[in-house]
Amino acid sequence: MALGVSYLGTAYHGWQSQADGQTVQDKLEIALNLFADTTPLLTPERRIGTLCAGRTDSGVHGHMQVIHFDTDVVRDESSWVRGTNTYLPKDIAVQWAKQVPREFHCRASALTRRYAYALLESQVRPSLDARRVGWAHRSLELEPMRLAANYLLGEHDFSSFRASQCQALSPIKNLLSIEIACRGERHANHGQRYWRFEFEGNAFLHHMIRNIMGCLITVGQGAEPPEWMETVLDAKSRKVAAPTFSPDGLYFLGPTYDAKWELPTTPLFAYGLI
Repeated sequence: MALGVSYLGTAYHGWQSQADGQTVQDKLEIALNLFADTTPLLTPERRIGTLCAGRTDSGVHGHMQVIHFDTDVVRDESSWVRGTNTYLPKDIAVQWAKQVPREFHCRASALTRRYAYALLESQVRPSLDARRVGWAHRSLELEPMRLAANYLLGEHDFSSFRASQCQALSPIKNLLSIEIACRGERHANHGQRYWRFEFEGNAFLHHMIRNIMGCLITVGQGAEPPEWMETVLDAKSRKVAAPTFSPDGLYFLGPTYDAKWELPTTPLFAYGLI
C-alpha cells in the first residue's frame, strides 16, 4: 500500500523514527497500527512499518511525502485515508492511499524529487507565517540568484553543500532545475516580498538545499557575485560555502514516478503560503 502524506514539520524531529517518538514516521506508524487494529508490542510480525521517498530534517515540512508499507490487513483505499487520519495529530494528514504492486518501492521507484523553499523578504520578522517561511531582512535581487543557480544545474559533486553527518554513498547528484520567482513589492522603509525557490533533482544530500539557499541569498544580497557559486561548487568543501539556512521554509514537494504506477500527481504548491 502507498500513501501520500502531508505535514507541518515544526513540532517534529524530522521524518525518521527516533527513540523519543517525536518524528513524523513515529506518529504515522502509531496511527496506521491503531487503525489496522494490530498490537505492535504483542505481535511484532504484524506491525506496520513504513518506508518513505525522501527523509526530511527537523523542522522541514512535507507537502506530499510518499510512503509504502506491506500488510495483510485488508481495508479499502478511502478507509486507509480517513481511518489513519483519525489517529494522527492535526499537523499530519494522509492525502491519498493507493494499492500498489509488490515491486513498487517509494524510494527506488522515484524518478526525481522536488523541493520548494518559501522565503519572506521583509525588514520585520515573520509573524502569522512564522516557522513556515524562511526570512531575509535585506533586499534580494532576482537576476544574480538566477545566474548563480545556473552553475549548479547538471550532474556535479555537491560536497560543498553536504552536511558533515550525511550518509549518502556518493556526493554526485543531478540537479535538473532551479526555478526562482517572487511576489509582492519592495519599498524603501516598508513592504515585503515572498520568494519561492523550487528544486528538482534525482536525489539530494543531507542539508543540500539549505546550504544552496544560504549561498543563493548571499549572492542575492550582493555579498558575492554570481560566479562565486561556481567557485563554491568546484571547491568540494563546506568551508567555502555560506552557513546552512533555516529549515523553516523548506518543503518536500514529493517524488515523481513513472505513469505506470498510476499514483496521484503532486498538488500545486501554495504560492507564498497565503
